[in-house]
Amino acid sequence: MRRLCSVLGIHPSGYYAWKHKPCSDKQRDDQRLLGLLKQAWLESGCVYGYRKLTLDMRDLGEPCGKHRVARLLRAAGIPFTDRLSPPP
Repeated sequence: MRRLCSVLGIHPSGYYAWKHKPCSDKQRDDQRLLGLLKQAWLESGCVYGYRKLTLDMRDLGEPCGKHRVARLLRAAGIPFTDRLSPPP
């Protein structure tokens, strides 16, 4: 680990302090919201996009915006459409 830290130009104690740092409130809230999003997405048959999932979260009383929902879905690797599908 010391060699890696020296290559990166950081002190080993700084690395270990960062590694053991607790998650922030926002990170914990994002993880909780992501669990709700995954559940709602699976219940929809894996077809809901970020817009409908945002509306579902708001119906549950979860304060969130569509950009936050899209960011969380993208980071989790959940496929969603980010544009409206063309009419048939």
